Formats: sequence, C-alpha cells, structure tokens
Amino acid sequence: MTGDSLESLSSAKRLIIKIGSALLTTDKAGELNHAWLAALADDIAKFKQNDAEVIIVSSGAVAVGRQALALADGPLRLEEKQAAAAAGQIGLFHAWQEAFARHEMRTAQILLTPSDTEERRRHLNARNTIETLLSLGAVPVINENDTVATEEIRFGDNDRLAARVAQMIGADGLVLLSDIDGLYSADPSDDKSAEFIPDVTEITADIEAMAGEAAPGNSSGGMVTKIEAAKIATRAGCAVVIADGKEHHSLAAIDGGKRCTWFHATATPSTARKRWIAGALTPSGVLTIDDGAVKALSSGKSLLPAGVVSISGNFERGDAVVIETSEKDRLGCGLIAYSSKDAKLIAGHKTGEIEALLGYRGRDEMMHRDDLVIDG
Repeated sequence: MTGDSLESLSSAKRLIIKIGSALLTTDKAGELNHAWLAALADDIAKFKQNDAEVIIVSSGAVAVGRQALALADGPLRLEEKQAAAAAGQIGLFHAWQEAFARHEMRTAQILLTPSDTEERRRHLNARNTIETLLSLGAVPVINENDTVATEEIRFGDNDRLAARVAQMIGADGLVLLSDIDGLYSADPSDDKSAEFIPDVTEITADIEAMAGEAAPGNSSGGMVTKIEAAKIATRAGCAVVIADGKEHHSLAAIDGGKRCTWFHATATPSTARKRWIAGALTPSGVLTIDDGAVKALSSGKSLLPAGVVSISGNFERGDAVVIETSEKDRLGCGLIAYSSKDAKLIAGHKTGEIEALLGYRGRDEMMHRDDLVIDG
C-alpha cells in the first residue's frame, strides 16, 4: 500500500468489519452460521491481541427474524421488515455474544439510523458511546435500526452504514465482506472477460461505471453500494477492502495476501476530520480563553472549562464554536461538548466542579482535542 493507506489489516489501529446477511446465514434461510461466526471471532481475537480496536457492522436481523416469525417467502412490507428486525436482533446479537465469549471478549449492541451519524448532536452522542465501548475493550456490534427507520430515512444497506461509522469514529480500515472477491471491470457473472481490479487509488467515474446491480436474495447491497461506501470512507481517511468472506477465517486470509480489492485512503482519519470541522461547519458561538489555555491548545491538549473566560452565542452540544484569545484573535474552531447554557455555568471552573454546577457528570473537556482545529 502507499500513502496514508494501511499496509495490511493487522496494521490497522481501528478496524471496522461489515458482514452481509448471506455470510451470516446458512442455506437454510434465517439459520445462523455459527461455525463461520466462530472462525471470524478467532480472527478478530488475533487483531485485538495486537491492540487493534474492532467494530462489527452486522446485517442479518431481518433474515433471522423472518424465520422466527414464520413470515412467508417473497418481498416484505415495510412493517413486516420492521417486525422481523425486532425479532431477529435478539438472536443475531446473542450469536455474536457467544462467538466472542470463547475469547473472553465483551460486546455491546448499537442500533443506528442515518440521522444518528449526520445530525451533529446525535453524531456526537453515538461517537462518544462507541469510543467509550472501545476504551473498555468491548467489540461494538452495529446494525441499522430497522425497527424504527422508514424507507425514506434509512441507509438501506450496511455498506454505507459501515462507511458512515468509519467516518464518525476515525477508523483507518474498513473491510466489506461479501460474496465477491473484489471489484471487476464489469460484472464477472455476465462478462467472462471482466478484469479484476486489485487496487484503486482514486474513485473516478470509470471506477463507478464498473459497479453492477445488487444480486437477488437476502443482501440489500451490491457493488454499487460498496463503491459509494468506499467513496465516503476513503475521503474520511479510511482504507477500504472488498473481499469474499464465504470461507472460514477470511480476515486472516486477507492479511495473508488473499485476492481482494483495496481502496486507498486519500488522507489520514485525523486530517480528514479536522478538515471537516474547519471547513464544512458554520460556527454558532465564540469561546474566549485565557493565556494558559492558549498554551495548552497550542501543545495539542484539550480545552478545559477552567481556561474559558467568556462565552457568546447560542449553541447546542456538538455545534461548531470559534475559539479566540483574550485579545480577540481567532485561535481555531471546534465542536463544543456542552450547550451555551451549560458552558456558561462551568466556564472558569475546575473539572471536579462540573457535577455540582450542572447536576450531572458531563465530559471533563469543554472541547476535546480530537474535536478542535487550531488555525495554521
């Protein structure tokens, strides 16, 4: 690999693995493939032994729930899909728990909708939850919240959900395990002369044109959605791998050189996130900080309440806010961890006083270093 992309899966610091429904279930519709899950857990355990943080984005709830509720074959109405997802999530997550328990790995379930990754306050909440789980050594298992999402407000496939999660938490690697070994110049099932594409350094119109349509069956994705996911993730500094996951120990095989397609990241996760904060958001307020806080931020530290002298503007948690010196010179911009109302109450106070002042235990930082950009 070149540039900012990964050299291998085992070199990833934060790895997301997306699994399609067709891999999780056996030929008997809705029956989970426990042997396959166990093999995947074996591979993930080895990554975690190398201090990698691993997140699972798992399809399969609708397929599992369909069997549990004895729903007839054929297309499901939206409300039937939602019912199937509600029933299937229980068995699906239990299967993940069992697979990871063999390695004494803890896990947790998170259900997301598009607004959870796009609306800033909900984005921040979801990100903080995932970050906390990872810091505690758990493996988050994420799925779309099909029980409440409608056709108009849903991802529709977990490829894009996985890419949005990668963007949100600054992952450096995303593996899309499917039933195809990578990208071809044309659909290989229709065109026997289609050429395999092992590396993609830029997703151009020609690359997008190579994608085929989604295959029938349990999977709602296809190469089209995988390319769209790769565009989202690589721009956020995350390398993407599309690989065939049907065989046991697919992750270990990819790390050992198994054929797959790598999409190279165009930046580091940190650079991409800070670029987004600096250029894509309209500030809603201003924090004026003292000289000690200026020195702390300049050395790469977070902004604590004690260093904030005054606050102007009306904003909510997760909004972009400008940081300026006591001389009113702009220092940078970042995402605030408190609303303007709460920020004014704790400004100038020590971290240990936050709970007494607000009535709840908030974050230690007014603005975390990962959420702020110092002007160059």
